[in-house]
Amino acid sequence: MIGALVAMIAAGSASAVNYPMVGGAAMYPSRNIIENAMNSKDHTTLVAAVKAGGLVDTLEGTGPFTVFAPTNEAFAALPAGTLATLLKPENKAALDKILTYHVVPGRFDAAALDREIAANGGKAMLKTVEGDWLTVTSNHGSLWVTDDKGNMAEVTIPNVYQSNGVILVVDKVLMPN
Repeated sequence: MIGALVAMIAAGSASAVNYPMVGGAAMYPSRNIIENAMNSKDHTTLVAAVKAGGLVDTLEGTGPFTVFAPTNEAFAALPAGTLATLLKPENKAALDKILTYHVVPGRFDAAALDREIAANGGKAMLKTVEGDWLTVTSNHGSLWVTDDKGNMAEVTIPNVYQSNGVILVVDKVLMPN
């Protein structure tokens, strides 16, 4: 009897896998960054920007990549007209610079970032695909990302695993020099 109960519990827990919810949608680790981001209602602006920048193929690639993914609210907080200007075809280079500044080669989840922070005097320095650096720190259990201009974004949802990397949702758009 107890053996049958244990078997039922084990079978039930194996089928009840919890995937992180981002923007009202489950994020599946078997999907790539673009496939999951397209399902998040909180990342429609990011997806539109990635499409306008021609970066879809890159973020569907094998990676691994770590993406600090700003929400729609983060894009809306940019100065008036900034996003509309960046999405114009003639500003593709500037858009690409900002988008690739949010991408780091490798897979850095919260645990990996915490290890880097501990090993490097309280901060992790991550070189972005764009070529500049992001600084990640920890404060009261939250991860914070500081851009080249000194602006700080909080990681609001960490460890959203993808087939080709990991997404960490942030509440601000990060800006390179």
